[in-house]
Amino acid sequence: MPSVLSSHTVAGQHQIFRPSLSPPPRPPNALFLLDDLAQEMEDVDFEEEEEEEEGNDEGWVLEPQEGVVGSMEGPDDSEVTFALHSASVFCVSLDPKTNTLAVTGGEDDKAFVWRLGDGELLFECAGHKDSVTCAGFSHDSTLVATGDMSGLLKVWQVDTKEEVWSFEAGDLEWMEWHPRAPVLLAGTADGNTWMWKVPNGDCKTFQGPNCPATCGRVLPDGKRAVVGYEDGTIRIWDLKQGNPIHVLKGTEGHQGPLTCVATNQDGSLILTGSVDCQAKLVSATTGKVVGVFRPETVASQPSLGEGEESESNSVESLGFCSVMPLAAVGYLDGTLAIYDLSTQTLRHQCQHQSGIVQLLWETGTAVVYTCSLDGVVRLWDARTGRLLTDYRGHTAEILDFALSKDASLVVTTSGDHKAKVFCVQRPDR
Repeated sequence: MPSVLSSHTVAGQHQIFRPSLSPPPRPPNALFLLDDLAQEMEDVDFEEEEEEEEGNDEGWVLEPQEGVVGSMEGPDDSEVTFALHSASVFCVSLDPKTNTLAVTGGEDDKAFVWRLGDGELLFECAGHKDSVTCAGFSHDSTLVATGDMSGLLKVWQVDTKEEVWSFEAGDLEWMEWHPRAPVLLAGTADGNTWMWKVPNGDCKTFQGPNCPATCGRVLPDGKRAVVGYEDGTIRIWDLKQGNPIHVLKGTEGHQGPLTCVATNQDGSLILTGSVDCQAKLVSATTGKVVGVFRPETVASQPSLGEGEESESNSVESLGFCSVMPLAAVGYLDGTLAIYDLSTQTLRHQCQHQSGIVQLLWETGTAVVYTCSLDGVVRLWDARTGRLLTDYRGHTAEILDFALSKDASLVVTTSGDHKAKVFCVQRPDR
């Protein structure tokens, strides 16, 4: 992993785990759980009906790559390379409406919105003064948000390319848009989860323990969010009322900082991952742990004590299959574990040559994508555990990736200062 930070990403939400940083002192007046703001947030319609997804009738326009900057070691399977970053590129997100635009952020304190078809720059998200570690589009693709490690968040109107909102929070851990409303959520190193209505800036804060809120995810109903913390606790928050519905701690929580969290399609189940090498399956309704998963490669390790971390392994990414009762967990030692949720047993174990950074399930199939520290994207059939294909082109570790909704494109970011677009071609479809 890069020396600056470890980047964890789950389906459009980005979180940064920095174990070497201690929480900063709480800024005065940073928490404003004031009645008037709470009342204003009542106006946010979290039950707004999701707009129908628009099809991409025009198809993908992928131009052959020309004039790639820098020398490439080995084959380059990519169709487009975006090379405007001058340092490691930490994060990428695609616009959910058309999947024709990407936003990337990097160690060069810059973020760019650009076209997937030809890599053409649309505009720069200027003004950051620290590494941009979080970036994403709103649910309707009209807004794009970027956040840097210092806690400066900015939002732009995509069509006008104008900045419409900014805010300085504490050191940023993760950021995510609400799935149905122009509402932005973020977790910070002081333990708070923030929620803003954009662009008017109405704010709520959800105060966690006095340690970083390391990862978070809005549940599909848009009314709740699950947040994981550095002390191993998990909280499920009521976004409207501002109170925790469930708190998992002690043996119910993790024995180390959380690294990632995911939910299934209907929001009934939550999967959490931690540096303690465990993935926990939690009922979103009851707040109870209904399953615990560990890979066989680390099953023989002694249990970690309170506050201890595994030196050799951790859960880096996880997710649910949308068509079968399967969950995938990716580990730092390169293990991809496929678990059967109905029997809570290990179904397949797929080994990588180096650590897994992130995994994503393809919607509507049992295919799981992984990207890893060896700079390779791999596609796995979760039913058989078989490697379907891989894509190469980066000359350094992949730090984040995104998958288009029709699974025709994979967009990657890397320590080689580049983002790449790969056209996915599979003989089985």
